Amino acid sequence: MLLARKKARLRSGARRTAEATVDAVDARLPLTEAARSLLRKAFPDHWSFLLGELALYSFVVLMVTGVYLTLFFEPSMTESVYHGSYGPLRGVRTSEAYASTLRISFDVRGGLLVRQIHHWAALLFVASIGVHMLRVFFTGAFRRPREANWMVGVTMFLLALLEGFAGYSLPDDLLSGTGLRTAQGILLSVPVVGTYLSFFVFGGEYPGEEIVSRLYPVHILLVPGLLLALISLHLLLIVHLKHTQWAGPGRTGRNVVGKPFFPQYTAKSAGLFFMVFGVLTVLGAVAQINPVWDYGPYRTDQVSTGSQPDWYVGFLEGALRLMPGVETRLWGHTLMWNPLVPGVLLPGALFMVLYAYPFFERWITRGTGEHHLCDRPRDRPVRTGLGVGALTAYAVLLLAGAQDVLAFVFDVPVHALTWTFRVALFVLPVTAFWVTGRLCLALQAHDRDLLEEGEPSGDVRQSVDGGYQPEHRALPAGRRHVLLARDIPGPLEARAGRRTPARGRLALRLRSSLSHWYYRDQVRPHVGVEQQREIDAVLAGPDRTEAGGVRTDSAD
Repeated sequence: MLLARKKARLRSGARRTAEATVDAVDARLPLTEAARSLLRKAFPDHWSFLLGELALYSFVVLMVTGVYLTLFFEPSMTESVYHGSYGPLRGVRTSEAYASTLRISFDVRGGLLVRQIHHWAALLFVASIGVHMLRVFFTGAFRRPREANWMVGVTMFLLALLEGFAGYSLPDDLLSGTGLRTAQGILLSVPVVGTYLSFFVFGGEYPGEEIVSRLYPVHILLVPGLLLALISLHLLLIVHLKHTQWAGPGRTGRNVVGKPFFPQYTAKSAGLFFMVFGVLTVLGAVAQINPVWDYGPYRTDQVSTGSQPDWYVGFLEGALRLMPGVETRLWGHTLMWNPLVPGVLLPGALFMVLYAYPFFERWITRGTGEHHLCDRPRDRPVRTGLGVGALTAYAVLLLAGAQDVLAFVFDVPVHALTWTFRVALFVLPVTAFWVTGRLCLALQAHDRDLLEEGEPSGDVRQSVDGGYQPEHRALPAGRRHVLLARDIPGPLEARAGRRTPARGRLALRLRSSLSHWYYRDQVRPHVGVEQQREIDAVLAGPDRTEAGGVRTDSAD
């Protein structure tokens, strides 16, 4: 009895101490209010919104496995004779980096499993960022007010590519050394300063003695730190700006309908993390990847047969192989268009377009209000066509990066295959753009028919004159709402005043022409004035003023 009263007093004292501590901290930092707001934040209940979490959780796996690997890796190019467990390479001179990679694979308990989990997680990290960005692009989730978050995502994608290349190059094996040699050739192609860039990166003549020791802190400290900061900023912006969501009953541009962060979404998210970790562990255990012992240590006079980079830089390899070897002499300098164009200008143009696209679409679009409902890809034929065309070009370049392997497997001449890919690079993306646009318009027309006639019931009615006609029934309210909740902007008109300078008029005409090209092809459903007002009210964001002049804010 005495012991029970003593335990009760201890519990009561601990409770009072905890409450006093929380009150003291909350008086200085608004933790309680922030925690309450976060725990009740609504997350859309749709699988496509989990793509970003795949990137987050694969990054967590990368951090955990990377910390383990740093305990055993030696980032040094100092050569010594290998005397480890792997018999075929005993007595061969290797760098410390390569020898430590072999030691991790064959001598460290669980080292090979962790190495392979790390590599698979890196591939999943880049892939999930790419697919997540495609979802954001095709649904228009980059529009105001989320342009900054789109730019953060593009920067994370760029850093992920750099991080993957740095980690891929650390083992100093024959395959990664071939990739470094390609990177050095790209650096040398930069006009005027290329030689200086190469000397700065490699610490002298290629391959030098410092490239691995320089890539190591970039791979384990600099880029991961930047990624961690950008991920935090990305999540902070998501919490502040709210998620976009698919159109549906009760969902408007002024609210977010979904499951609260705790406990529903927390349980789902935790389950996804363990699934990601489990799948990566199974892949690391049963699917061999990057067997550096098969390639051997790097030697400058050798290239591994059929060497291919990881898929995310495969388009760069393909561009290098398709670009003709053309050079130009100007003012005492030689411009090597290959690899300058495919290795420097092409990636630079790609990321410039990615950064600028939200502002380009906003420039040619009538109305600059906020957008919180996702577009269906079919409702934006030009945007969807541009995305599919870009993916088609990427696929052509990826296949071109394996032209030698394809020529060997299918027994076709490499020269003929190269010209086939060159032609395909210009023809297939344009074809894909046109076909995608036509398909989007056909799907829009189908949606209009459903709205006007209803969906087929499966019954056929015979008329008095002997004809047969299929019967239709009205669409369910939820599906009808989705088909009607479309933002269909019209093209901009060029309206230049009398005092507008010639340069301003040219810009207005260009803007109007691009807007007409972008928005002229639309299949608009037939709706009444009152129904159109209801649609506008659903689509209106919190920055727009409704009837009566009341400005409403987004709410969870």
